[in-house]
Amino acid sequence: MEFQFTEEQLMIQRAARDFAQNECLPGVIERDEQQKFPKEQIEQLADLGFMGMMVDPQYGGAGMDTVSYVLAMEEISKIDASTSVCMSVNNSLVCWGLDKYGTEEQKQKYLTPLAKGKKDGELYIGAFLLSEPEAGSDATSQRTTAEDCGDYYLLNGTKNWITNGNSASVYLVMAQTDASKGSHGINTLIVEKKWPGIVVGAKENKLGIRGSDTHSILFNDVKVPKENRIGDDGFGFTFAMKTLAGGRIGIASQALGIAGGAYELSLKYSKERKAFGTEIMNHQAIQFKLSDMATRIEAARLLCLRAAWEKDEGKDFTLSSSMAKLYAAETAMWVATEAVQIHGGYGYVKEYHVERLMRDAKITQIYEGTSEVQKIVIGRAILK
Repeated sequence: MEFQFTEEQLMIQRAARDFAQNECLPGVIERDEQQKFPKEQIEQLADLGFMGMMVDPQYGGAGMDTVSYVLAMEEISKIDASTSVCMSVNNSLVCWGLDKYGTEEQKQKYLTPLAKGKKDGELYIGAFLLSEPEAGSDATSQRTTAEDCGDYYLLNGTKNWITNGNSASVYLVMAQTDASKGSHGINTLIVEKKWPGIVVGAKENKLGIRGSDTHSILFNDVKVPKENRIGDDGFGFTFAMKTLAGGRIGIASQALGIAGGAYELSLKYSKERKAFGTEIMNHQAIQFKLSDMATRIEAARLLCLRAAWEKDEGKDFTLSSSMAKLYAAETAMWVATEAVQIHGGYGYVKEYHVERLMRDAKITQIYEGTSEVQKIVIGRAILK
């Protein structure tokens, strides 16, 4: 078992850390308050090759491994989870799914610009459309329909909670073609945002990750060419589940980064803040909090890296990614809450950052499979 990172992985980690400190930190509080999409930061990530990290260079990607992706996601999430979730969706849910299951034509037309993050000099990213008003955790209950009309599908329905909803150029949409087949009647379609019949709803006013672009998307008789279906007829639900397993590594890494950011701020603060005549780091109550933070973060990091390693080795990473996502998300929420407590009154105001990290942490327990869903996945795996 090897616990050392390669020089290339360390280089990527340093690049991500520098980017987060120099490009994400300035203005992060204002972007949160104004719910401003971090377009400039995403464009810079594209220039770094971080929007298609694991995609083969022949399709515009950087050809990196999943471990490198985890390291980059962690560093960026320490500072700005709104930026990192845009990066995660494009990498894990959109590019990976197309790279793994798309046709050569689909890869040339869509994957290449998505992996580059740009097309004709403009931002070009994707979104993953699975959740609906009545189909969140129960992803089999798709109400969005894709009627088979011969050489095209007619797409109708509504998707909720879509990250990159307004900024994406391409949507991967899960829709029901044959309700009698249940989950086996679902297809995944590549849909261009500019096509007639697509309406982007109002931006959601969220608790956390307020800079990320979250919208409902409505489809009204949208014609989707048959060649834009991913995989065989009825493959859509399997595609979604396989893709989400990889996506959970990205969100686990985001949660890990949020926890790490809150911990690092708390550690620094404990060495500066004085109470009862000494720095608060000298008080056992604070030492215990910091010790628990550090231990839980390290455990979460090992789970994330284990899942990433299994994915890179071609192993089944469904169980490990769910464990990583579950534990890292719970750790992020706990660590961020404790960070606010360590900061006391200062932790409750925006300029010290930890209150934002606490708000950002909560979503990691919800999206790409709630903590409860992860326990179902883990339970099925260990009891089979």
